[in-house]
Amino acid sequence: MKIHELTPAADSNREVKRIGRGHGSGSGKTAGKGHKGQNARSGGGVRIGFEGGQMPLARRIPKRGFNNRFATRYATVNVGDLNRFVEDTVVTEEILRAAGLINKSENGGVKILGDGELNVRLTVQAAKFTAQAAEKIEKAGGKAEVM
Repeated sequence: MKIHELTPAADSNREVKRIGRGHGSGSGKTAGKGHKGQNARSGGGVRIGFEGGQMPLARRIPKRGFNNRFATRYATVNVGDLNRFVEDTVVTEEILRAAGLINKSENGGVKILGDGELNVRLTVQAAKFTAQAAEKIEKAGGKAEVM
């Protein structure tokens, strides 16, 4: 096979619709815009969210609360979920992801929460621990290391 023999897959390339090129083309004269009106004019049309003067949806819905986009977000894991690891394992963010306990790292890393009981001695490395989580890890004979 030579480079000049290559062709695209069937129906993968569609011809460009040439607007306003005579009535024989099927989209001549008004170029598919109909007759007159706001949308037929150059620069015509309305902005995104405009509802013809009706109060737009974005303004009709009540606004509540506050979203702090600068907040540090953590992927969270409960202490009880760490029982699946073998004794004396060093649990890191990568190991938690491989085990399916977290699926993406947030900008702050991993935070270990204190829900559940830990029966295995582990060294857990995370960005943050709750006081209860650190206490349960150390009670099981492990270490809670802040990374």
